[in-house]
Amino acid sequence: MYKPVLVVAPVLTPVSLDEAKRHCRVEDDVTEDDGLIGALILAAVSYLDGWTGVLGRCLCQQTWRQDVGCFSSVMRLPIGPVIAVTGVVSYDGAGQTTTVAPASYTLLEDSRGPYVRFLSSYQGPDSTPEIGPAYALTFDAGYPDIPEVPADGEVPAIPARSSVPQALKQAILLLIGHWYENRETVALGVAPATLPLAFSALIAPFRRVKI
Repeated sequence: MYKPVLVVAPVLTPVSLDEAKRHCRVEDDVTEDDGLIGALILAAVSYLDGWTGVLGRCLCQQTWRQDVGCFSSVMRLPIGPVIAVTGVVSYDGAGQTTTVAPASYTLLEDSRGPYVRFLSSYQGPDSTPEIGPAYALTFDAGYPDIPEVPADGEVPAIPARSSVPQALKQAILLLIGHWYENRETVALGVAPATLPLAFSALIAPFRRVKI
């Protein structure tokens, strides 16, 4: 199996700048650390999110492509949670591509994670490439974004927001607060500070162990 490729990065982050500032006890009208806190948000999300994140799962909604070297009736998707499979393409020996009809496969999940199952009636290409992938699966992963609610008269608009579980949001805030207060890897004359125990406890139920 090939390494998955990020096609469309998340638009949102699990926590907003305002939420992070409140957690760091920074007043709303104090903006001099906004750039730093924004960078800490991105760093904390990167630590947890996607193929390289320690969770082994996606946070905010994003699109990935998984290339596969040969046909199998079951094709595993390496990261989840998977919202939907948005397309499957096959390649023949001449390099021609064919879009596989959505009716030919279904998205399922078991204890090992999400996978695409092809129907027994599916007929693939007569030949496959000698080098390179035979199939490419594109899918949306993460926790679905909640769309913006437009303003209605005197009722203000509600911005688009993430549906990432609150436990993971709180873990991200703990990480941001820890980095905000401890800006160096080592502080002379101060007892070493490690990540709060609560952080590990919060992310533990969501971690996927890669086999």
